[in-house]
Amino acid sequence: MDEDMDFESLRRAMQENYEQPEGPARNARAELLLTEAEKLNIPLAVVEALGHQLKVYNHSSEKDRMFVPFARLLRMWDERPEDFDEYEIHSLHWVFKWVSSGMLGQPHIPLASIEKWLGEMEHRYRLAGHSERAVRAAEFTVAREVGDLARAERAYAAWLAADRDRMADCHACELHDQGGWRAERGADAEALELWRPVLEGEYTCAHEPHAVLASSLLPLLRLGRTDEARAHHLRGLRLVRPMESMRGAYADHVEFCVLSGNEARALELLAERPSYFTDSGEPRSRMDFLAVVALLADRLTSLGLGTRTVPGPAGRTWTAGELAAHARVEALSLAGRFDARNGTTRVSERVRRRMDRQPLMERLPLGVRAARTGIAGATTAPVRPSPAAAAGTGPDLPALLAEARRLSASLHPESVAAWAAVAEAVGDVRDVRDQELTPRDRAEMTDHEAMGLGPEGVELFARAAELHEDAGDPGEALAARARGAYALALSGRSEEALAAVSEPYELVLALFAETSTGLPQAASVLVGRARILLLRAHEAAGTNGLNGGSGSGSKASADARNAARELLALAGPGAGDDLLVASRAAEAQAMLGELAALSGDAEKAAELLTEASEAFVAAGVPWFAVEYEARLTGLARQLGDAEAAERAARGALEHGAPFMEATGHAQLHLQLAEILGATGRFGPAADHALEASHWADVGGESATLGAWARHQLGGFLLRRERWAEAAEVLESALAELSADTHGDGAIVQTRWWLGDCLTELGEHREAAEHWLRAADIARRWPEQQDHATLAHLAAEALGHAGLLPEAEQAYERAGELWLTLGNVHGLVRSLRARAWLAVRGRDAGDAEAPKGAGVDEARELMGRAVAACEAGLSEGGEAARESLVAELAHTHRQFGDLLARSVPEDAADDAIRSLFEEALGRFTLAVSGFLSLGDDALHDRTGAQLAAGWIEADLDRPGWAAGRARDVLSAYADADTHAHAHADADADEIVAARLAEAERLLRAAGGG
Repeated sequence: MDEDMDFESLRRAMQENYEQPEGPARNARAELLLTEAEKLNIPLAVVEALGHQLKVYNHSSEKDRMFVPFARLLRMWDERPEDFDEYEIHSLHWVFKWVSSGMLGQPHIPLASIEKWLGEMEHRYRLAGHSERAVRAAEFTVAREVGDLARAERAYAAWLAADRDRMADCHACELHDQGGWRAERGADAEALELWRPVLEGEYTCAHEPHAVLASSLLPLLRLGRTDEARAHHLRGLRLVRPMESMRGAYADHVEFCVLSGNEARALELLAERPSYFTDSGEPRSRMDFLAVVALLADRLTSLGLGTRTVPGPAGRTWTAGELAAHARVEALSLAGRFDARNGTTRVSERVRRRMDRQPLMERLPLGVRAARTGIAGATTAPVRPSPAAAAGTGPDLPALLAEARRLSASLHPESVAAWAAVAEAVGDVRDVRDQELTPRDRAEMTDHEAMGLGPEGVELFARAAELHEDAGDPGEALAARARGAYALALSGRSEEALAAVSEPYELVLALFAETSTGLPQAASVLVGRARILLLRAHEAAGTNGLNGGSGSGSKASADARNAARELLALAGPGAGDDLLVASRAAEAQAMLGELAALSGDAEKAAELLTEASEAFVAAGVPWFAVEYEARLTGLARQLGDAEAAERAARGALEHGAPFMEATGHAQLHLQLAEILGATGRFGPAADHALEASHWADVGGESATLGAWARHQLGGFLLRRERWAEAAEVLESALAELSADTHGDGAIVQTRWWLGDCLTELGEHREAAEHWLRAADIARRWPEQQDHATLAHLAAEALGHAGLLPEAEQAYERAGELWLTLGNVHGLVRSLRARAWLAVRGRDAGDAEAPKGAGVDEARELMGRAVAACEAGLSEGGEAARESLVAELAHTHRQFGDLLARSVPEDAADDAIRSLFEEALGRFTLAVSGFLSLGDDALHDRTGAQLAAGWIEADLDRPGWAAGRARDVLSAYADADTHAHAHADADADEIVAARLAEAERLLRAAGGG
């Protein structure tokens, strides 16, 4: 502590301390500052230090410590009111409200003492001439606490009826309490309407909208307004995280996560604030927090996770079950103390209701990652149970067989699962003769079991073929062998597969020609062979999908094309109502589409895949269209046909939703999000990116596909100017983005966007950090434009954060890069910014800087900016001339402003006049430059004219000043120009401001 601290130093120290984060360190500093104040022997210093101490205690976890400094302040006021200045008199009366509400949160303070204090507050407010509004609000809080609803309603009405004065809480805080009362009484919609001005930013304060955002979460969920609830959680949590005193609001966010199916997120929030379990300075918020902890831990236990390790009070390891019991006991113990004090059971009842709440929805995707915890959320698409299983009849083999045969006849994706149910039932009834399977049943069961194994099903397909032979169906046996050959190809043995399918292919054509087998069996063999040849064509082209290739005239492609055409010729004309044959014909079309894409003919590929998809849907098997609609989406985007891409993506989602794996959902939603974003529909794009992030997490792809989806979601939210939500999502994405998986560009873009968001949120230091780290990556790129831009942005943020040396260094680096790139505009703007920083450094009071050094440095930098513009004009072409003329005019304008504002307080008259004359010269050059640009630079020109006019007035040239003002009025008088200037609302404001300033200047100059 500074031994020579005087009163002004003390005041600065208290202000600096108040701006520090809430917590014990700030409180301890306040105590030391009180000791320093007492050394000064200045009563007002002690008053201010006590007030400072009281404020930091109130906004911390040690709220119970504020009563001592307040009692001392009140005693000092009663004994020597003349020691208080006007501000401290106001502050003393203001904190009566804090002490009143603070007493309610301390169960050891008797209710009689609180009522006595309320009367004392009313008496002192009346003596001071204050309205009773704050008193009635305090009375309402007391009545609400003890459950005296009649008194609460009377006090509420009296509160609203009383006049607002300087002692009333701010609008934001009042609306928070009023809305909270309506929500407590079951009027959620009314509560949200009361909160609306706070939520929309009309009324704010140090703790609002933080608290209102938290309080709104449950009402929004109850009303089904889930999008708003999600937004309020992301935005509000960001506000309350750094504020130690807002444990109750933090608990609301944890509760929201539990009730919206985000238990993993709730656990992460608990882990972030371990001190909240034990901080005892405010029992009320600890009770609320523990009630929510019990809610979460009970929920985990009900999900079968009672033995899972979870965050809890320090000193031991906790399972969910143990934490649930502990938190419930502790919360009810605290509630019991409040009830004993109040003489009611209201608090315990409220806490029990909170701990016993049930989730309001299965899962609300939030767009942010949560650590993998094994907690079940919404999983993949639901599988429809068979009628027998749904009826709860157990393994009824005939019913299961009928259902399996129905599903396989309709080519349904669930047919494999249905035959698996048959296989399971067969094991249960193996010894019951009248329920034994026929050879055909066993063949189909084995065939479908092999289908479910994919590449591992080769041997089982061979067994299925034998069973089909035993059942007297040689055509289906050949089809099973063809399916086995394709499984062989999928395992990477395409040469063997082609050899294996050759005999079934020749035999089935012979059987079909002899009418010894049907068209479905022949088509099944031909489709197996065609699939193998298509796979070989992809292998030959060195590709795994539709991304071009050089296999246009290759033998593999030609063979596959011939096979697909042969299949189409066979199945197309004879499809009729046969689902299987129609699907084979559609698949042949799709194969031709794939081959067209493989050859580089994207337009033909899109046409064929569209026809194939439509054929699958028309045949009544839309689930087969999904794969090709997904590929068509990519092709349409490649062709620049956004409408077709969107249509295909939506079709794939619609047709595949009940059957796709989670990763498939994620990929399609992400594709659709990118399509919508590319056409400027950022709201719907954000919705689909949100879904993509959710399904990626469900599918175990959080660190890959999920991170990319969150990256995109953050970008869409940013474009909608939802800065806080975007920041939360982007920070979540950044935790999992990696250069190896997603590329350097994704990391740079995420940090870039984060810098934009944090700048809008006023977090300039943090914005600078992200931009600097992004610049550090971009400096390794061959193209340096991004590196220069990021360095420049970081410099701006550092300047806003008051880190002037760091900002100067970053601007200097950006300027060097702009110079290397030949970007005159960037170079000039970095030089101008450095000039302003030089003046700010002088204003900041650098004791070691020579007198006038900052102004001299600034003048030199502005001169370099002018010279760079002029050099660009002389060297550049006509195309760049207009923008450089504008840049030069802006530089002259800023040069003039800098000179006019840099006059030292103790400067001699001659020095002042000299600087003003120099500034006037720069303003005149700016006016001339803007004038040459015509009406497009009208507002810039009039702004420079007015700046010059005020300098003329300061130089005692009223005539010249009046002339400048009249020039401005004249510029806006012309009807055409006026209409041009009124092109939008912002221009209207500029015109009004310019006209008003011109009138003021004219009056000041004595000309109007």
